[in-house]
Amino acid sequence: MDAKRIDELARRLAEALPEGITDLRTDMERNFRSVLQGTLARMDVVTREEFDVQAGVLARTRERVEQLLERLEELERGLQKAATGKPASGKKTAGTPARKKKSAAKPD
Repeated sequence: MDAKRIDELARRLAEALPEGITDLRTDMERNFRSVLQGTLARMDVVTREEFDVQAGVLARTRERVEQLLERLEELERGLQKAATGKPASGKKTAGTPARKKKSAAKPD
């Protein structure tokens, strides 16, 4: 919340005070402003601009993850095709570890 809105809210609160304490209005308005600023500072909120920036970063990250998943599936299908000599069935095999080739051990 910007300072202008805080000032406006503090002014409205001070104006809502009963007529008998109008001499305290300026002091009360200053106290309202201080309390509002302190409370908002402790709330740890982000500005709309910061939120929009992070939303954009998240959208780009999701798009990149989808691209990488598609590429991974292509590579896995290629590996399966190379290993079996036939086309892959199109099943997802993410999470399946690749097998290591055993090398022939030579006696010393």
